[in-house]
Parts: sequence; structure tokens; C-alpha cells
Amino acid sequence: MSIKITDLTPGFVGEVSGVDITRPLNTDQVAALEAGMDRYAVLVYHDQSLTDDQQKAFSINFGPLEHTAGGNVTKAAERRLDAYMADVSNLDANQQPLARDDRRRLFNLGNQLWHSDSSFRAIPAKYSVLSGRIVVATGGHTQFADMRAAYDALDAGTKADIENLVCEHSLIYSRGTLGFTELSNEEKQMFKPVRQRLVRVHPVTGRKSLYLSSHAGTIIGWPMPEARAFLRDLNEHAVQPRFTYAHKWKQHDLVMWDNRTTMHRVRRFDETKIRDMRRTTVAGDRVTVEQMAA
Repeated sequence: MSIKITDLTPGFVGEVSGVDITRPLNTDQVAALEAGMDRYAVLVYHDQSLTDDQQKAFSINFGPLEHTAGGNVTKAAERRLDAYMADVSNLDANQQPLARDDRRRLFNLGNQLWHSDSSFRAIPAKYSVLSGRIVVATGGHTQFADMRAAYDALDAGTKADIENLVCEHSLIYSRGTLGFTELSNEEKQMFKPVRQRLVRVHPVTGRKSLYLSSHAGTIIGWPMPEARAFLRDLNEHAVQPRFTYAHKWKQHDLVMWDNRTTMHRVRRFDETKIRDMRRTTVAGDRVTVEQMAA
């Protein structure tokens, strides 16, 4: 059986069939899936019961894995998963839901904000690959927004205004909007802002997209209040229903998305229930703008 990708949202989200990603892929299969990512930006796979090693092996087909260091406040001794698996569950090392006031849980509430994974890194991520090991019956959907379509829908004047703008991105900004402001000196250094272009060009298709995220806290050369007001307007434009898709998880679903052309967020759920979600991240290979000391 050959790989087939069916529209869930035309030109944005595709459903993949005809491949078992728990097994090694050949070069033709990898090429077909990468072409699907270039076309859609979000691909959904059902009934893929993966181990961590199988998930990492699948992800490596598309590039080296990103290390999770620098993207959370979880200490090494508290990790439930290895350093190349991002733990976006609500569980502690004993596989129990985190307490309501647990610092790790409060930090992870930032995942409910619209964002692009690792835009807070000098070299931001390429793809994210999220596996639903144990899903909740109610809530916990993941929403995606198409930043290519959002860019296309801007008027010509706004496109000209934003063409060369550069933003600062940091976990300090995104968590600060939730009131999570008590950071150690080590964490402040780890989360030091980086610079990213506001408009990105896809390296294969040449299509332009907005590069927005809750991590974006200001625009270089602009007063901060003006920058944040402008970024808020752009975000409101970009997440209109016509640009978005909500994925309702089934156990063993796997969703893969292009962080260069999308934003996403998780929706609220009952956190007394176990939700075991594990993400591998395919590292990016280039800066979006020459990085400078922020």
C-alpha cells in the first residue's frame, strides 16, 4: 500500500494512511511525507502505537532531534523521559498527575497560549511530532493556526510594514503573561531573548508566513507597549476560525506539524486525569535573522 494523504482542512491539515511509522521507512516514504508537510504543514496519523525509541527513529528521518534543555523548568532529577523527548503530559516521575500548585504544572500552562515550539531558541525548531499515549475523554484538544494563510490575508500595506521587522522571543515573555514571573538567575539566563523575523519564507515552497508566538514580547526598535499592541492585533488576525483546525485526540494518534508555518495551543482539560503526551522535535538548521545580544 502506498502513502495517501487526505484533506482534513484543504491545504492545511492532512490525514495520512498507508504507512506504519512504527517500522523503518524507506527513502520514498520519507520523501512523500516531507512533501506532504511542505504542502499541508500539519499531518495526522491514527493508530500508531509507538515506543519512545520508535518515535525518535521516525522523527530522525526528517532531521536531527532537538535537545529539551533550555525549554522548561523541570530539573534533571525530576525528568520522566529522556532528554530528547519533550514531556508535555501532566505527570510526575511516578506517573501521577502533578499537584495544582506544582511549579512544573504552572509553567506548562503556557502551552495553552498560541505559540510556535522553540521560537525562543536562536535556531528555532523545524517539526514537532506529538504522540498521544494516554488521552483524556473531554478537552485537551490541540488547535493549529495556518500562518501562511494568515499572511496571505493581510492587506498590502500591512505586508509592507512587517516585511523587515524583527521580534524578540523568550519563555520569559510567554510565561510572564500568565503571571509566572519568579525565575532563578539561572533560568533568566537560560531563557534569554533571541531575535526572529516576523515574516518567514519557506525554504522549499518559497511561501511567506507570519512567525508569531506567545514567546514574542517586543519588536526591535519599537516602544514595547506599541509592539505588544501590534503583535496582539496580528495574533488576533492569525487565529481566526478560518485559519484554524482543532485536533480531538484519540489514543495512539500522532500529529506532526511545521513550526515554521504554524502556531498551536492545547485546550484545558481535567488535570486530575492522566494525559500522557510525548513530543519529539526536529531541530531547525538556520537562524531566521542574524542573532545579536538581546
